[in-house]
Amino acid sequence: MRRFWILKYLLIVSILLIVSNISEAAKGDKEAGKKIYERRCAWCHGWNGAGDGPAADFLNPRPRDFTSGIYKYKTSNLDNPFPYEDDLYKMIAEGMPGTSMPFWKDVLSSNDIWNLIAYIKSLAGLEGEPAAKINYGKQVSSSADSIKKGKELFIDRCSECHGDEGKGDAMKKLKDDWVGNRLWPRNLTKPWMFRAGSDPKDIYSRISTGISGTPMPAFDDPASKKKLTEEDKWHVVNYVTSIKNEARRIKDGDTVIKAKRLTGDMPKDANDEKWKDVESTAYPLVGQIIAKERFFTPSVEEITLKAVYNDKEIAFLLEWDDRTKSIPGDAKAQELADGELNEDAVAIQLPVTIPEGMEKPYFGMGDSGHPVNVWQWKSGTAKAEQSIKVMDATGFKNIKARDKADVTAKGEYNKGTWKVMMKRPLKTDNKDDIQFEEGKFTPIAFATWDGTNGEKGSKHTITTWYWILLKPPTGSMVFIWPIFVAGIVLGAEILIARSAQKK
Repeated sequence: MRRFWILKYLLIVSILLIVSNISEAAKGDKEAGKKIYERRCAWCHGWNGAGDGPAADFLNPRPRDFTSGIYKYKTSNLDNPFPYEDDLYKMIAEGMPGTSMPFWKDVLSSNDIWNLIAYIKSLAGLEGEPAAKINYGKQVSSSADSIKKGKELFIDRCSECHGDEGKGDAMKKLKDDWVGNRLWPRNLTKPWMFRAGSDPKDIYSRISTGISGTPMPAFDDPASKKKLTEEDKWHVVNYVTSIKNEARRIKDGDTVIKAKRLTGDMPKDANDEKWKDVESTAYPLVGQIIAKERFFTPSVEEITLKAVYNDKEIAFLLEWDDRTKSIPGDAKAQELADGELNEDAVAIQLPVTIPEGMEKPYFGMGDSGHPVNVWQWKSGTAKAEQSIKVMDATGFKNIKARDKADVTAKGEYNKGTWKVMMKRPLKTDNKDDIQFEEGKFTPIAFATWDGTNGEKGSKHTITTWYWILLKPPTGSMVFIWPIFVAGIVLGAEILIARSAQKK
C-alpha cells in the first residue's frame, strides 16, 4: 500500500512538471512572435524595436523603445528594473489609454500575445522573470480620515507636478530620460485614462516604484527624503481614487446635449449657480487631420457641454481640462510652451439651416451647399483681452470672419480647467445665422486649441457632429395621459376579473 501511494505521488508530480513545462513553452515562441510583431507592431515601434517606426514622429507619447529594456509600468519591486511577463501581457492586451497604443485582446489570441512577449523580450536580451514583486502590505480601507491624510501627503509630495487638485497643472516642464521628449503629468481626476490600470493596487504600484524613464519618482526608494511607508501609500491611493470627475467621462451613445428651459434670467457667467442643476455631456476630441496644416499630437482629450435657454436667449457652458493657461507675452507661460506660444481657444460649429432629416453639413467647416456658423473664443494675451468672433464657412478654404458678432463670451481658468460661457439670442435678423428652434435636433460640433502645445489655425482638436435639443417645457398633458391610460387598463382588468368570477 505504501508503495502504491509513493508511485501515485511520483506520477502526480511528473504530470504537474509536464503541464508546467508545456505552459512555459506556450508562453513564448520567439519566431512566431517576430512574425506578429512585423505585421502589427513595427509600424510604430520600428523594425528593430527602437521606437522609430514610420508613424513614430506623428505620435505623442512616442512608442516604446524595446531595445532598452526599460518599461514604465511593472509590478516587480524597486530592486528589479524589468517587468514580469504578466505585466507585458496586460499592456498588450489592454492597450494604453490616452496613447496610440490600442488594446490587442480582440485581435490577437492569448497564445499570440505570449509569442509576441517572447520576441519583444529578446530585443533587449531579457531572460527569465524578476525575483520579487512589490510588497503591498495591508491595504487601508478608504475612509474620510484616510482620504484626509492622503490629501495632506499628496500636497506635500505630489502637487509639485500633479497640481493641488491632481489635474497635472503644476507650472513645471517635464521631459523623459531618453531623448528629451515632452511629458505631461497625469490628470488624476480621470482614472479611465490611467495607463496600466486604475485599481487601487495599480495606483499603489506606480507610487511604490515610480515610472521608469520619467520624472515620476519611486516612493519606496530608501535614499529619498520623500519615501512613504506602506500605510502612507495606501492613504495617498485612497485620496487619488476619491478625486475622479465622472462628468468628464465619455459615455457610449451620449450624443445629445439637452438644453434646459429656464423661466427666469440666463446665467451671468461660467460659475453662476444656475449651471449646477443642468445636465452635462462629454465628447471626445481628436487632432484635426483633414486639412493642412494637419495636427497629430493633441493634449486635450475631451470637452464637456451644458446648455440653457429661455424665451429670448441660449447659452452654452464649455469646460475642458488644460494643464496650462496660455498667455502669449507672459514669460512664465513661454517657459512651459513647446516652441511658439499661442492663445488657448474653443469654438462651436452650427449649421446655418437646421436639417429636416439626418443630413448634416460636412463637419470640417461645412460645404458649398451647407454653410455653417463658427463661434470662436480666444483667451487673450499679456496685452489683449479675451475675444469672440463669428465666422461663416463653406469649407476650410472659404472662411469669412464678421465685423460684428451677436455672440458674447467669457472664460475663466482655475487649477487646470477652462470654463467658457457663450451666449446669443435665439433669433437674429441675419439670414446667415442659425435660428434656434425649440424641440428640433440641431447638429453641433466643437474644437479646442491648446496654445502651450503650439496649436494655432488648423492645428487643433475637433469633434464630429453631435446634436443639441432645446427641450420644450413639460406640459400638464404629459402627466394626464399616463393617468388616463392607467385608468382604462385598471377598468379592463376589473371587468375581466368579474367575468371570470361569474363563470
